[in-house]
Amino acid sequence: MKLSKAIYLALFAGLVFGSVPCVRAADDGAAYVGFGADYSSGKYGLDSSTTIWDVPLSVGYKGSAWTVSLTVPYLHVSGPGNVIPGIGVVSNTNPQGRGRGGSGGAVIVTPSTYLSGSASGVGDVVAQATFHAVQNKDAGFGLDLTGRIKFGTASADKGLGTGQNDYTGAIDIYKTLGSAWTAFGGVAYTSFGSSSYIRLNDAWSANAGFDYAYGQGDSAGLYLFYQERIADTGYSRREASLYFNHKVSEHWSLRGYLMGGFADGSPDYGVGMSARFSM
Repeated sequence: MKLSKAIYLALFAGLVFGSVPCVRAADDGAAYVGFGADYSSGKYGLDSSTTIWDVPLSVGYKGSAWTVSLTVPYLHVSGPGNVIPGIGVVSNTNPQGRGRGGSGGAVIVTPSTYLSGSASGVGDVVAQATFHAVQNKDAGFGLDLTGRIKFGTASADKGLGTGQNDYTGAIDIYKTLGSAWTAFGGVAYTSFGSSSYIRLNDAWSANAGFDYAYGQGDSAGLYLFYQERIADTGYSRREASLYFNHKVSEHWSLRGYLMGGFADGSPDYGVGMSARFSM
């Protein structure tokens, strides 16, 4: 590993884990527990579709200066063994990949060996910390700095993940436009972990959108996402989502979305719903 890359990864690991002990001391906010379900389906440039069920459980703390969270998902994936959740199409030479029967023997990978199969299990655990660096209420402007680690806890032998850690650093900004509208956008850089079976490249991503507040704690908006191609045999991601947030009570809130993909690196469509209880 190059020294510059090692320094980069260490900085963002420190942001995620080093911020946790000081959150309470610097910020009086609220802890929360969240759960939900997401479904997506897409061909990812192949002849057959891959469907993914993602059922995440998250815990976190949201304050005025810091927000930290830990998410543990449960996955069920059906489709070709060279489609990896969150990654897309890759050259996957793992002989125990999804659809290969877990033979454990040597496999010469050709397109015909990418058979379809189904697998379930715990996905990649994600730890994230966001520092709300700029919050100018008079100007209606904000800037957030985020560090994220996706641990390789999903089974590579089942085709649920790469089995490697990913590290992300992100900058996001937002600007209110009047009393109801907010424009937002951001950029991120992710160092994707490679294994002897799956080779990935680091990549930039970007997002942009608008949010409209139509009630106390209620809003809806449009979210656009782009990511560079991260596998030599894969594709870039281009997605658009319509979402809504609804505050049910002082402690409960709901979020839902509909997503459409516009590139072979993205699912064709997705839908999801989540609930959060704040304490």
